[in-house]
Amino acid sequence: MIDRYATPEMTAIWSDAARLRHWQEIEITVCEVRADRGEIPREAARAIRERATFETARVLEIERSVQHDVIAFLTNLAEHIGPDSRFVHQGMTSSDVLDTAFGLQIKAAGAVLQSALADLLRAVQLRAIEHQGTVMIGRSHGIHAEPITFGLKLLVYYEALRRGARRLAAGTAECSFGKISGAVGTHAHLDLAIEAEVCRRLGLQPAPVSTQILQRDRHAGFLAAVALVGATLEQMAVEIRNLQRTDVHEVEEPFGKGQKGSSAMPHKKNPITAEKISGLARLLRGYAHTAMENVALWHERDISHSSVERIIFPDACHTLHHMLLKMRWLISGLVVFPDRMRANLDKVRGMVFSQPVLLALTEAGVSREDAYAWVQRCALRVWDEDITLYDALRADPDVKARLEAATLARCFDLAHQLRHVPQLFARVLEEERD
Repeated sequence: MIDRYATPEMTAIWSDAARLRHWQEIEITVCEVRADRGEIPREAARAIRERATFETARVLEIERSVQHDVIAFLTNLAEHIGPDSRFVHQGMTSSDVLDTAFGLQIKAAGAVLQSALADLLRAVQLRAIEHQGTVMIGRSHGIHAEPITFGLKLLVYYEALRRGARRLAAGTAECSFGKISGAVGTHAHLDLAIEAEVCRRLGLQPAPVSTQILQRDRHAGFLAAVALVGATLEQMAVEIRNLQRTDVHEVEEPFGKGQKGSSAMPHKKNPITAEKISGLARLLRGYAHTAMENVALWHERDISHSSVERIIFPDACHTLHHMLLKMRWLISGLVVFPDRMRANLDKVRGMVFSQPVLLALTEAGVSREDAYAWVQRCALRVWDEDITLYDALRADPDVKARLEAATLARCFDLAHQLRHVPQLFARVLEEERD
């Protein structure tokens, strides 16, 4: 992970020292549970608790020689514990330590991500409510369609982020498991009850069944949830980038004092944060795909997943956390131009009301085919002549024959077009309270 995207919260979770502290606590806890069961002396368990420690540099030094991380750790642990170290790791395999610690790390990282996402949700909700009535043009295929409000656009993102929060919570829960089941998952040397109690004390669930490892569909699900949150952030970022384009100019990213947009063109204000979020979302999708490649391992385990996970999990968690913090900053400080939004809405001279006219004609007894042809005929005049759609329709003999002037005027009522927006807000926000 490039340092500029690393966050202190994630660094504290994914550092070598943090990982080794988890290993230490797992080994100690197994010894204490076994002592409670009378399988090893209580004095030995107390000594292990008091003396067990490690030095990260020393573990890495030993690992360079033995080429095995857990053996290196256990060697360093034994250097501090002394003779009672013979009880440490009895009946266990490396993955009992690795995967249980991994579960603890993912649980902690998931909590950090969920907290940051909750903060972003609050920021999006506030801006959505603020702009519930800020009218703008809705676009499909990049072309003016019908009026919406900027708040409604943000409300859609709010709901998508809320779905992402549920997926992230579920993905974190799926990975909040441990295993102390031995070399191939048979519990040949340690009873199932030991695993259950160790996991309980660590704050994890025991895996109902495992091989030498926890199955990697759990971890793929977590990174899929991470990638989907990233995809929603990208959706928001792409929209901001489009709305900041000079020819649209309906919003702008915050632009700090002393900030510069271009080395060559002093006038530039570029949506650099949104562009960064777009790029990092691609990285997250790659990590999710890679995690899925880790599911199919040989027999009860190989280690083709191990080297991959040491990169993709810390990086994915750092990356999404950075993205969530930047998007919250962007949304909270986003500059909105309601007058520009209204000017863009008016740019096509009323053609955004073509569907209400079409519907009014069909309600007046005109076939849909004829109504469509009449409205389209008038719309083409708007494109070709300097007139409004209302004027073109009012002058059209077929339309005049079927629609009274008052009925035609109601078709261009913006408030009527957007009358259900408050209900949509109520429905989404009431669901949150429920």
